[in-house]
Amino acid sequence: MFNLSEIQAALRQFGFDGWLLYDFRGSNILAQRILKMPAGFHGSRRYFYFIPAEGPPRKLVHRIETDVLDHLPGERTIYLRWQELEAAVASLVSGCRKVAMEYSPRNGNPYISRVDAGTVELVRSCGCDVVSSGDLISLFESVLSPEQLESHLRASDITNSAFARAWAFIATRIRSQGAVQEQEVCDEILKHFEEHGATTYSPPIVGVNGNGGNPHYSTGSGTETTIREGDFVLVDLWARLKTPGSCYSDLTRTGCVSVTVPEHFTKVFRVVAAARDAGVACVQAAFAAGRPVTGGEVDDAVRSVIEQAGYGQYFCHRTGHNLAQEVHGNGTHMDNLETCDTRRILPGTLFTIEPGIYLPEFGVRSEINVYIERTGGVRVTGGPLQTEVVPILGQF
Repeated sequence: MFNLSEIQAALRQFGFDGWLLYDFRGSNILAQRILKMPAGFHGSRRYFYFIPAEGPPRKLVHRIETDVLDHLPGERTIYLRWQELEAAVASLVSGCRKVAMEYSPRNGNPYISRVDAGTVELVRSCGCDVVSSGDLISLFESVLSPEQLESHLRASDITNSAFARAWAFIATRIRSQGAVQEQEVCDEILKHFEEHGATTYSPPIVGVNGNGGNPHYSTGSGTETTIREGDFVLVDLWARLKTPGSCYSDLTRTGCVSVTVPEHFTKVFRVVAAARDAGVACVQAAFAAGRPVTGGEVDDAVRSVIEQAGYGQYFCHRTGHNLAQEVHGNGTHMDNLETCDTRRILPGTLFTIEPGIYLPEFGVRSEINVYIERTGGVRVTGGPLQTEVVPILGQF
C-alpha cells in the first residue's frame, strides 16, 4: 500500500526537499513499483508524481491519459503541449533545493539510473539539484515485512536441507554407479523444492571441477559434466515459497567427492571463508557503532582479504546483492567493483555475501544471506556457516 506519511518522513530523514517520480512507457520500473501502479499497467505518455517533504503531493499527466495516477492522493495538472509539460515540471519543484530521482552520478549504479539524462537536465534547469533516490528505493523496495521475513526463513530451511540431499544423492550414485551427471543432481534439488512447497525462477547451478570456475555456469553446459570420485563440486541454489510476495533464500556451498578433502581445495576455501566472514564483521561493526555502512564498503572489506591472499584476479564479481521477492532485488548491493553502490545498508533488509575464487581447475564460492534486524542486529540465515569443504563420501 502507498504510504505517503512514511515516504515524507524518509525524505526529511535523508535531507531531501522532495521526490520526483517520473516514467515514460515503462522506462522507470522503480517508479511504477513505488507508486503501486496497477498490475499490467502500460502508459503511452509521460507522467510525473511529486512528493514534497512537507505538504500534499502533486500529479502531472497528459490530456489523453488523465487517469493514470487517480489511485494516488494529490492535485492533478494536465498538460498537452511540451511547453506546458516543462512549465508544469518547474512548478512542481519550485522552491526545492534537493530533489530525489532515479538517477546515479556518472551512472555509477545502473540499477538506480532509470531517468534519462534529458529529463534530469530539465529538472536541473528549474533551479534545483537532482540527487539519487537510491536510499529511498532501498527503504521502500527492500525492507521486509514480518511476513516476508518469515517466508525467507522458511525458504532458508528448504534451501539449507537441499544441500544434504544433493550431497547424499551424489554419494549414493558414486557408490552404486561410479558417476553422476550434474543435471541429475540439479533435478534432485528441484524435486526437493517441489516436495517442500518451494519454487525458483531458474534451476540451480551444479558445477564440477572447472565448470565451477565459471561464476555464472549453466548446469550441464560444460565440456565435462560427469561427477566422479575425487572431483570438486560447487552447488548454488535459490528458492522461495510459492506464496505470492514471499522472499528468496540464496546459498552456495562446495563439496569434494572424497572421504577427506585434499589440501589444495581446503587452502582456497579458507581464503574465501575468511573473506565472507570479514564482510559480516564489517556490517556488525558499523551497526554496533551506530554509523552508516554502504554496500561498497562491504565489498571492499571482503575483496581485500582475497587480494591480500594473492587471488584478487580470480574474484571477478561483486560481493553480494539485495535479496527480496526477486533473487536480485532492488535494494543495496555489496558492490564497489562492477558498480559504485554508495547506498546505505538499512535495517529490515536482506542481502547476500558471496565471495569466490574461480580457478581454471575448480571454483570456490561461499554464499550466505544476512538480515539486518530493525534494532540493528545482524543475523546470518540459512543454517550454519560452511567452515570446511564437505567431504561428500566421508559424511554421506
